[in-house]
Amino acid sequence: MFEEIYSELFPFWDKISADDRTFICDNSTVHKYEKGTNLHNGSECSGVIFVRSGSLRVYIMSEDGKDVTLYRLHTGDMCMLSASCVLQSITFEVAIDAEEDSECCIISGHAFKQVSERNPEIRIFSLETAVSRFSDVMWVMQQIMFMSLDKRLAIFLHDESLRIGSDNIQLTQEQIAKYIGSAREVVSRMLKYFANEGIVEVSRKGVKILDKKRLRDLTL
Repeated sequence: MFEEIYSELFPFWDKISADDRTFICDNSTVHKYEKGTNLHNGSECSGVIFVRSGSLRVYIMSEDGKDVTLYRLHTGDMCMLSASCVLQSITFEVAIDAEEDSECCIISGHAFKQVSERNPEIRIFSLETAVSRFSDVMWVMQQIMFMSLDKRLAIFLHDESLRIGSDNIQLTQEQIAKYIGSAREVVSRMLKYFANEGIVEVSRKGVKILDKKRLRDLTL
């Protein structure tokens, strides 16, 4: 099973030895996580995480318990920031929770490190993967620091609608607040404003986009 998954996931797979491929597969496990489970916290080396199904939230947390979502991982996505022992030059501590019931393949961080030390292709891939995620992180920070809340909320609703292929976004206001780095009460007030303007409809089931054009205009 792992051989088939990794041959499609890793561009370096055919460039490393059969022994190294076997070693990675032998040090891989499949884990199922219930919604709300914490997979990774802080600087521990949990390993390289590949999402087979479900959804994960990657975030940072302050000492007083406030958190900011950096990005989300969905089916087919991979996270290298959970394997700090592989990327020792990066001291970026993150936490990862399961947003919904999820199944993940996890490669032991120490095993992945051993193989990467013998194969520069793996080190390059690991760094490129981490850099691409830092681009997501910088986009989040840019939104929080320089964008108004109405624009941040509009961008999130617009992007989430495109991602799921539906105008019905079945997320709670608490979840939306976490994803855009705000407070639930603030998001609630802004959604109420959007609803009064006829842009969305808010219910217990989530948010339904009514006017895509006006929502898109708010993202510009």
